[in-house]
Amino acid sequence: MNKQRLLFVMNNLHCGGAEKALVSLLQTIDYTRFEVDLLLFRKEGLFLNQVPATVTILETPQSYAYFDGSFIRSLGTAFLKLRWDIIWNRIGFTRQYKKERHAAIREQKVWRYISATMPPLKSSYDLAIGFLEKMPTYYIVEKVNATCKVGFVHNDYEKLGMDSQFDLPYFQKLDAIATISESCLASLQRQFPTLSSRLLIIQNISSPSVIQQLAEATIPPMGNGLKLVTIGRLDPQKGYDLLIEAALYLKQQQLAFTWSILGDGGLKANLLEQIKTHDLQEHIVFLGIQENPYPYLKQCDIYVQTSRFEGKSVAIDEAKILQKPIIVTNFSTAKDQITDGYNGSIVDMAGIAIAKGILDLSANPSLQAQFRLQLAKEKMGNEEEVEKIYQFAQSERFNK
Repeated sequence: MNKQRLLFVMNNLHCGGAEKALVSLLQTIDYTRFEVDLLLFRKEGLFLNQVPATVTILETPQSYAYFDGSFIRSLGTAFLKLRWDIIWNRIGFTRQYKKERHAAIREQKVWRYISATMPPLKSSYDLAIGFLEKMPTYYIVEKVNATCKVGFVHNDYEKLGMDSQFDLPYFQKLDAIATISESCLASLQRQFPTLSSRLLIIQNISSPSVIQQLAEATIPPMGNGLKLVTIGRLDPQKGYDLLIEAALYLKQQQLAFTWSILGDGGLKANLLEQIKTHDLQEHIVFLGIQENPYPYLKQCDIYVQTSRFEGKSVAIDEAKILQKPIIVTNFSTAKDQITDGYNGSIVDMAGIAIAKGILDLSANPSLQAQFRLQLAKEKMGNEEEVEKIYQFAQSERFNK
């Protein structure tokens, strides 16, 4: 039987919800039926070694490196190779990058300079999936020959602050635009009403049996007092300033606690300075990126998500699988995963509200037990979501 060919395109495999979701999907695919290629703009990241050996990781587009490093070094290297196209487009890229202050729109607008130096991919596919908004999706539209093309949006599109008019001509060339929750779908429907028939939900894949097995690993002690855990990159989206405000309030209330943060990112130095200023070093601990975060989740007393916005949080789903008491801020998609007072707590997006939620839940063992009971009843495994991918691979190209 001839295998159908699938291509996934992603920026990298650093620690993040979308990256983890991609690896989980790749680990679920039936490789007796499908031949799978993976193209990364940067072949790096914590999850790289978790990609199944049956997946062919393609060579990174060579010209991308000229847009991902020092301006002077990139121009010098391009000059030595007489790549005038790269020189011209790197100059345009840098001007645009400095001109546009909004990070998401900046990434949209600089794509044309990167794209101008990239040749089309030589191979053809039955299905190509840009597994993240912006560059991976733009790439499959412009550079890939595939019978069916699907773009993914792994967040609340409106919260990302992107220019929908920029994305519209790309989205019009896709057979489908997938997202991960009802709230994220509604956001896309508001921004792209003419494409409603192509919008759908494909949930991030979680495997309870794998997570529960990995959670049995041994880890060092997690500190004294109430054990809190938060997982996520150190980015403004994740609300770590609110976390520090909450920790300060808990300290003022003389609660014994240790708040472990699993993740890394550009805010770390600033956060460490704030923690030192408020003398919270004994209470907030940075554990960095953990290849296996599940033992930390299993051993915590409460999982806390302080985000300002999310698509559908992978970490919350994993905490639910391990039946942990959960507190989340009231971001726009929180109710897609947590029903307040039923299987977790949703609190206002403020440091004191988070802290009071922690105090109330920690002092209420019966409510914690109720949350665990309800989570135990929920069906958390969704490996069958991969069937939606199979359907795209096996269907004819949609009528545009």
